[in-house]
Amino acid sequence: MAGTDFASAVRRDGLPAVLSDPARVAAVKATGLLDTGAEEVFDDLASLAARITGTARAFVTLVDEDRSFWKSCVGVDLDEPADRQSPVAQSFCYFLVGAGGAPFVVDDAAADPRTAAHPSVGPMNIGAWAGYPLLDPEGRVLGSFCVIDDSPRSWSPADLATLATLARSVSAEMRMRQLLTASQEAHRRSADLAHSLQAGLLPAALRTIPGVEAAASYLSASRSARTDIEVGGDFYDLFRTHGDNWAAIMGDVCGKGVQAAQISSMARYTIRADAADPGTPGELLTRLNTAMIAQSAPRFLTALYAAFHLTPAGAAGTVTLAGHPPALIRRAAGHVEEVGVPGTLLGILPRLDLTDTSFHLGPGDLLLLYTDGATEARARPGTDPEDAGAVFGEADLAQALAATHGMDATATVDHLTAVLHAHHHGWASDDTALLALRVEPGAPAAARTSATPDMLG
Repeated sequence: MAGTDFASAVRRDGLPAVLSDPARVAAVKATGLLDTGAEEVFDDLASLAARITGTARAFVTLVDEDRSFWKSCVGVDLDEPADRQSPVAQSFCYFLVGAGGAPFVVDDAAADPRTAAHPSVGPMNIGAWAGYPLLDPEGRVLGSFCVIDDSPRSWSPADLATLATLARSVSAEMRMRQLLTASQEAHRRSADLAHSLQAGLLPAALRTIPGVEAAASYLSASRSARTDIEVGGDFYDLFRTHGDNWAAIMGDVCGKGVQAAQISSMARYTIRADAADPGTPGELLTRLNTAMIAQSAPRFLTALYAAFHLTPAGAAGTVTLAGHPPALIRRAAGHVEEVGVPGTLLGILPRLDLTDTSFHLGPGDLLLLYTDGATEARARPGTDPEDAGAVFGEADLAQALAATHGMDATATVDHLTAVLHAHHHGWASDDTALLALRVEPGAPAAARTSATPDMLG
């Protein structure tokens, strides 16, 4: 290394101290290329450099504090990553690292005072060497893009311009891969956050109601049906209000994302907080509407509120629709009925037009609440010309529900989910929530053991 002046201090072994700089070493490892196999993109760039400059060997090299790892080594017959490396002291690459980003070019390695005593000149038959640094966005030297000629030669300006361009291409490829990895990781974190937010909108488990079976499902819209991984705005809940009085709610906030999740959460817990107070479902939804307008909620909400109590004959209650699809009742005999009168959606108008509709459930009867993902399901666009645009509508859902005659609540929800999946072929265009309540056949519900105190979902 006689005659070499490095831009920084040197280590005890005489090599540039910047080789051991923690930030630089970390950046080299962050490329994810150390100890990995050969790849076409790097071999192609190295082969191009060798052809254009007329040399026999070309390398794409990553340099950590101890070694030079040859990601590509055109002209050297080595396949295993463990063989494609050398101690850093036996490589010219440390000259590039020590030069702080400048190229390192040698016309006659045996005569040049910088390299004449270098231990690799003879064993590696280095006549001439020309290399350009591989840089990260902060200007740290991660390695080299170099060519080696067996004999001394003068490198032409065209040779050097080619090497500089190809070195930048390698650096750009490395950076692109890191950005892709970072993007994928951010995507994964976004998905995890969306799933966590979604879980917070739904009860962890449905409450146990004596004499009544309860089952629910939630299917998020397929990712390709959204612009991004976002939490949906659908929610449902089932809780006791007081005594043997219960409430089931189903809601759908317009849009997706954090704002939709905030409105869903606010709506769910506002309804829970008000449910113990006197009032019909219509009055409770009116209070929620007032709260949404007071908070200037930027989205509207459709909701279905079903309040019911246990009776000697099963259950009786009231359903109110606020812009939401009607509930369906599957009678024990098998036929299906709609229940609920269309009403004003929430969050837009200060005055609502809502109707409380009574219903009764006898032994074996089942009440189904759902969001419009269940009545707007369609196949993925372009997958099947015969099915393209065919919507699984309200009549289809009623027919599918009728086909579940005799099934309990869980089997009913599972069957409906399977029917929807078969229709859209696994591609859900919108979030879909289902909630089924079935009075158990046999003894009247009110005769069963009284309910336990309520707790959140």
